[in-house]
Amino acid sequence: MFRYVLQHHHEPHECGVVFAAFKGHRSVLRHQQALASCEFGGHAIWWIVEASSEQQALGFLPFYLAERTTATRVTQVEIP
Repeated sequence: MFRYVLQHHHEPHECGVVFAAFKGHRSVLRHQQALASCEFGGHAIWWIVEASSEQQALGFLPFYLAERTTATRVTQVEIP
Protein backbone atom coordinates (compact mmCIF):
# COMPACT_ATOMS: atom_id res chain seq x y z
CA MET A 1 0.00 0.00 0.00
CA PHE A 2 1.07 3.52 -0.73
CA ARG A 3 0.00 6.85 0.74
CA TYR A 4 -1.58 9.49 -1.51
CA VAL A 5 -2.76 13.02 -0.99
CA LEU A 6 -5.90 13.66 -3.00
CA GLN A 7 -6.30 17.34 -3.85
CA HIS A 8 -9.62 18.47 -5.28
CA HIS A 9 -10.53 21.95 -6.55
CA HIS A 10 -13.97 23.27 -7.46
CA GLU A 11 -15.74 26.57 -8.07
CA PRO A 12 -17.68 28.31 -5.27
CA HIS A 13 -21.05 27.50 -6.86
CA GLU A 14 -20.14 23.77 -6.94
CA CYS A 15 -19.76 23.24 -3.15
CA GLY A 16 -23.23 21.74 -2.70
CA VAL A 17 -22.81 19.35 -5.62
CA VAL A 18 -19.37 18.24 -4.40
CA PHE A 19 -20.65 17.23 -0.98
CA ALA A 20 -23.89 15.76 -2.33
CA ALA A 21 -21.94 13.57 -4.78
CA PHE A 22 -20.85 11.34 -1.89
CA LYS A 23 -24.46 10.38 -1.07
CA GLY A 24 -24.65 7.98 -4.02
CA HIS A 25 -21.08 6.70 -3.77
CA ARG A 26 -19.87 3.95 -1.43
CA SER A 27 -16.52 5.07 -0.11
CA VAL A 28 -14.29 4.72 2.92
CA LEU A 29 -14.11 8.53 2.85
CA ARG A 30 -17.80 8.99 3.67
CA HIS A 31 -18.49 10.28 7.16
CA GLN A 32 -14.76 10.97 7.66
CA GLN A 33 -13.01 14.28 8.15
CA ALA A 34 -11.05 16.01 5.41
CA LEU A 35 -9.23 19.31 5.17
CA ALA A 36 -11.15 21.94 3.19
CA SER A 37 -10.74 25.62 2.37
CA CYS A 38 -14.30 26.30 1.15
CA GLU A 39 -15.26 28.26 4.25
CA PHE A 40 -12.37 30.63 3.57
CA GLY A 41 -12.88 31.03 -0.19
CA GLY A 42 -10.27 28.50 -1.40
CA HIS A 43 -12.69 25.79 -2.55
CA ALA A 44 -10.24 22.91 -2.25
CA ILE A 45 -10.47 19.65 -0.32
CA TRP A 46 -7.61 17.33 0.68
CA TRP A 47 -7.70 13.70 1.78
CA ILE A 48 -4.84 11.41 2.79
CA VAL A 49 -5.54 7.83 1.74
CA GLU A 50 -3.82 4.46 1.60
CA ALA A 51 -4.15 2.70 -1.75
CA SER A 52 -2.30 0.26 -3.98
CA SER A 53 -2.35 2.65 -6.95
CA GLU A 54 -3.28 6.16 -8.02
CA GLN A 55 -6.36 4.75 -9.74
CA GLN A 56 -7.51 3.04 -6.56
CA ALA A 57 -6.93 6.24 -4.57
CA LEU A 58 -9.04 8.25 -7.01
CA GLY A 59 -11.67 5.49 -6.92
CA PHE A 60 -12.48 6.44 -3.34
CA LEU A 61 -14.10 9.58 -4.78
CA PRO A 62 -17.30 9.95 -6.77
CA PHE A 63 -16.51 10.40 -10.47
CA TYR A 64 -17.59 14.06 -10.36
CA LEU A 65 -14.81 14.76 -7.84
CA ALA A 66 -12.23 12.29 -9.15
CA GLU A 67 -12.09 13.91 -12.57
CA ARG A 68 -11.14 17.21 -10.87
CA THR A 69 -8.68 15.70 -8.37
CA THR A 70 -4.96 15.01 -8.42
CA ALA A 71 -3.47 12.06 -6.54
CA THR A 72 0.11 12.54 -5.38
CA ARG A 73 2.06 9.68 -3.87
CA VAL A 74 3.73 10.82 -0.64
CA THR A 75 5.73 9.51 2.28
CA GLN A 76 6.67 10.92 5.65
CA VAL A 77 10.15 12.37 6.02
CA GLU A 78 11.95 13.71 9.03
CA ILE A 79 12.92 17.35 8.69
CA PRO A 80 16.41 17.97 10.10
